[in-house]
Formats: sequence, C-alpha cells, structure tokens
Amino acid sequence: MSISEDPRAESWNVTAPLACAAALFFLLLASRRDTSERGDKKDPPGPRPLPLLGNLLQLDLKWLDRALSKLAKQYGSVFSIYLGTRQVVVLAGYKALKEALVGNAVEFGERYVNPIFEEMNLGHGIIFSNGDTWKELRRFALSTLRDFGMGKRLAQDKILEECRYLIPVLEGHKGRPFNTTSPLSHATSNIICSIVYGDRFQYDDARFVSMVKRANDTIRMMSSVQIQLYNMFPRLFGWLKDRHVVVSKRNENMEDIRELLRQRKEKFNPEMCTGVVDCFFVRQRKEEEAGVERSQFNEENMMFVVANLFAAGTDTTSTTLQWSLLLMAKYPEIQERVFEELCQVVGSRPMDVDDRKNLPYTNAVIHEVQRFGNIAPMAILHQTTQDITFQDYFIRKGTAVIPLLSSVLYDESQWATPNTFNPSHFLDNEGKFVKKDAFMPFSAGRRVCLGEGLARMEIFLFFTSLIQRFRFTPPPGISEEELDLKPLVGFTLNPTPHELCAVRRQ
Repeated sequence: MSISEDPRAESWNVTAPLACAAALFFLLLASRRDTSERGDKKDPPGPRPLPLLGNLLQLDLKWLDRALSKLAKQYGSVFSIYLGTRQVVVLAGYKALKEALVGNAVEFGERYVNPIFEEMNLGHGIIFSNGDTWKELRRFALSTLRDFGMGKRLAQDKILEECRYLIPVLEGHKGRPFNTTSPLSHATSNIICSIVYGDRFQYDDARFVSMVKRANDTIRMMSSVQIQLYNMFPRLFGWLKDRHVVVSKRNENMEDIRELLRQRKEKFNPEMCTGVVDCFFVRQRKEEEAGVERSQFNEENMMFVVANLFAAGTDTTSTTLQWSLLLMAKYPEIQERVFEELCQVVGSRPMDVDDRKNLPYTNAVIHEVQRFGNIAPMAILHQTTQDITFQDYFIRKGTAVIPLLSSVLYDESQWATPNTFNPSHFLDNEGKFVKKDAFMPFSAGRRVCLGEGLARMEIFLFFTSLIQRFRFTPPPGISEEELDLKPLVGFTLNPTPHELCAVRRQ
C-alpha cells in the first residue's frame, strides 16, 4: 500500500504540524526563565530571543565581543542575551565589572563551564573547576608558584636566562623578516615549564615544539563558530570537525604530560623540590599517608593543573609580546623613545625589574600594549553562586556571566582615545606613570589571572631586553602604515600573522 492509500496518511498530514508546533512551544517554555517567584523583580534587558535559537541570528559569532559592545550601547551595562536556550548576562563597562567582580566577588565568583571546556577538563584542574577542587588547587598553585619565584628575584633570573637563549634566535635571522610567533611562544612557555617541571626545554625539542603549537592552536579554535555552535547545542553539533580536533589535541597533550610526569617522578627527591610537580608529588604522598578520602591531589588533577598552567602561561604572555613588537614597528617614534629612556636609565647592563619605577614612558607603553591589544576580550565566563539583585536587575543562581573586558579597556569614560594606541593614557602632565583602575587585562576578583605577577614580570623583562638590542621594523617594501593591526579571531586575540625584521642595534 502506498502512503497516499494509507488511511492514516490524512491524519498524519494534519497532526504532524500540530505536534511540531506543540514541541516548539514546550521547548520555548523550557528555554525561558522561571519568573513565578520573582514578584516585581526585573530581568536584565536585551534583544528578544527566538525559540530555540535565542539571539543566534542577531549576533556575529565570529566577532562576538564587538557585537556585545554594540548591544551595550543600546541596553546598558547589564543586559542579557540567549545563546541557544541558555540565558547569559553580559557586564559591560568599568563600573559594572568592578561592582560585580570585586564588590560582589562571591556572588559572581564561580566558573561557568560550557560543554567544550567540560569535555576538555572533566571538572579537573584550576581554571575550569569550582567548589573544593578549585579552592584547594588554586591555593596550592598560588603558594607554590610564589615559592618558585612568581613576583620574586628567582623568577627574574629565569626570565633573564631565557632572554639569553631567545636573543641569539632573533640574531640568527640577520635582519631578515621572520614570524615572531614561535620564538616568543617558546621563550614564554619555557618560563612556566621551568617553574612547573623544574627545567626548561631546547627550542628544537620535538615534544616541546608540538605541545606549544597544540596549545596555541587549541586556544585559537576555542572561539570558532563551530565550537560556539557546539556549546549552544552539544547534542546536535557533536559531529563538527573543530570539536573533534580540539579533543584530539587535548588527548595528545595529555599523553605528553603523562610521559613528562613519569620522567619527573623517576628523578623525584622529596628533600629537593625543583618545581610545582615535585611539590604536588609531596602533597599527594602526605595525603595518601594520612588516609585523606577524596583528596584533590590525585593524578587526574595533577595532569590538568599542569595543562592549565602550561596553556595559560604560554599563550597570553607570548601574544602580548607579539603585539608589543608589532606596535613598535608600526610606531617607530614610540619605539625610539622607549630605547632612549632605556639607554639613559639602564644603559647596556641587563634589565632589572626594579628599573620599572624609573622608566615611566616604557612602563606606560607596556600598559598601553596590554590595553590596546585587548588579549582576552570576554575573559572566561563566570557564573552566579546565588540569586542576586544587581543594579536593580534580578539574576538567578547558576546564570552564565560574560565580563566584557574589552568594554573596560575601551571604555570611553575611562580613556581619552580608547581606539588609538596612546601611551599617554598612563602618563600625567609631568610624564610620570599613572595607574588606572580601569586597566583590567587580567580580569578582577576571585577569578583574576592566577599568574598575573609572573606575566607582568615576563612582559616587562622580555620587552625591554629585546628593545635594548634590536630595532624592529616592517619587512622591506612594507611601510609602517601598511602593518595590519587587525586581530586574528580566537579565544585570545593574536595579531594577524605577520613578519618583522629585528635589526641589531650598534
């Protein structure tokens, strides 16, 4: 019997659309917030979402931070969007972010873990965990990083030693054009490796090179349109290529980390800890001997702590340094003024972090690089720990929150020329360095970047040591005006791939 002859066909033709409509209706109801117990409390404003899709068709997922900045001008500093069926509250501008992340640090202090980061981290590690796991591991990491030099002379010695390996690499190009990505990534990664593993790697070490590249590639892909679609609709888009690629890269990195930890354990001497890993081994052994149940110091957490520190300690710092050299080539008059100040204050001796207080213009340039570079425009999503009324709007417990850092770093009420690279943002009328509260490249509050002190020291010492020795210029045939400052789309914003020349100063 054909379909047209089936007596049920007519009934199907009538009921199918009704069933689909009913399903869409109930899905729409499920996607909306429960307002039954909120009384007169107001929801944050925002564009009207579509059933299931939310505001997907109204947002440019490729440049989501820019789309959100435009919406902030329309809806204010606190508004909501729907990414699929999930409501997300966006905080825009210095005042809103400071009030939320600092003034209400506990209420906005949890991490929202979207599907791809849940799959990548499985609740382990520091960056994408909450509760006791996050508290204990962050406390351990902070204290151990400090023990091994974060913000201290020991870290400076490691950075200056790494400069002695990096400078010959740049000299080896003999003034010819080269891509700055690999040498800067390898140098900054070696700093965190020396603190985590107790040793650095050679720049041609195959495992090291692969790990750095995979970490950088993964971070680039985390904001791809495919990954964002997967985060919104994980059951529908689990087949997408980008999702499989990042998971595959994660698995490869875990295998390398497992092997490095095995090698480290063979050399382990509890009386002579040389890095974070050794200290983790000590803590793990103590808790095992004490019979601690459900200890956070287990093999899984150790692997993900190492992976978190490696990725975070490589990408953002190297990206900032890439921006710094590109901007110096773009604005040679600023580069020469930095060099002149270094000559007057430091001369030809090695840099010292204590020199920073005597280098106001150089310090201002570095801060402006971080502001203008806007490395992490949306930070990492937060989540509310309880119901809260914030700036007269009701936000319920468990709501995902985007701290729009780019709206702070480009806040027109805080910066004279927010869209222009202008070191004067950090200088007073007498040329003295001025701190700005709206300088938030590392975020703020409970989830502020774990390695901020180390990153600040690295950026200062690497940047000044390189400017001491090299003049960075565009490749032959390309003018300063032709250097492209458009960022490459990613979870962090790198400069568009480019080459520079490092000309040795006489």
